[in-house]
Amino acid sequence: MAEDIKKPVLAIMRPKRYLEDSVALAEKMGFEPLAVPMIELADMKDEYFDGFVEHVMSGVSDYVIFTSANGIDFTLSKIEDREGFIDALNATKVIAIGPTTRKALEDLGINVLGMPGVYSSEGLVEFLCPDVKGKVIDTARSFYGSTLLIEGLKECGAEVHETKVYTLTKPEGSAQEDFISRVLAREIDVFAFTSSMMVRNFFEHAVDQSSKKDVIDIMNDSIVAAIGIPTGQTIESYGVNVSVTPGKFTFEDILKKVRELLD
Repeated sequence: MAEDIKKPVLAIMRPKRYLEDSVALAEKMGFEPLAVPMIELADMKDEYFDGFVEHVMSGVSDYVIFTSANGIDFTLSKIEDREGFIDALNATKVIAIGPTTRKALEDLGINVLGMPGVYSSEGLVEFLCPDVKGKVIDTARSFYGSTLLIEGLKECGAEVHETKVYTLTKPEGSAQEDFISRVLAREIDVFAFTSSMMVRNFFEHAVDQSSKKDVIDIMNDSIVAAIGIPTGQTIESYGVNVSVTPGKFTFEDILKKVRELLD
């Protein structure tokens, strides 16, 4: 009977704030999720943040780019006059990297001019390049954001200002140790990686409990999914084959592609 068929065990290693929704989505799509964070988010404020706010509030910014919903949250958490800042953003051209970021902005009442067809730094550069020569672009994002965005937009003739509003850390504890034990016991059918740092943190935890070769062998006997090309390249740099990279860089699209492979 169909209900007796074993569901594929899916390793979800996203930050805590995403786990509940990710687990619900995975269950809906027929997976048995095993959710343990291999990456966490932490607030930060660099020396460029006040200048970023000043640019937006005074109308200096022609474009403001957000590359994640996290970037929006960590930006607004540091601003006293949120309503005034949102009004100022609506006087600029706000760009979102993809649909999740776009929805987060629109839910706050922030108008989004557009987003690229490919949800990546490269996609943003290609999307904006024809229109940004001589324009001022501000962006608030992760400490580990790709340099390709900044370099690419500068090559297109834009004046680019970046502030880093949050950073990424490596969670430590019994949950991560137990998770790796299950990996080593070959209980995982699918690994879903959504960032390069997640990959690195996973391997650091794994080689604390086993040899790198054993971990690679286990993963190469499983389905390994990467949210985008940079994450896929990081996985492959460890000697692990990437089975799935979706055309659209969202967690839901990862799961859809894995389902296609399984079905």
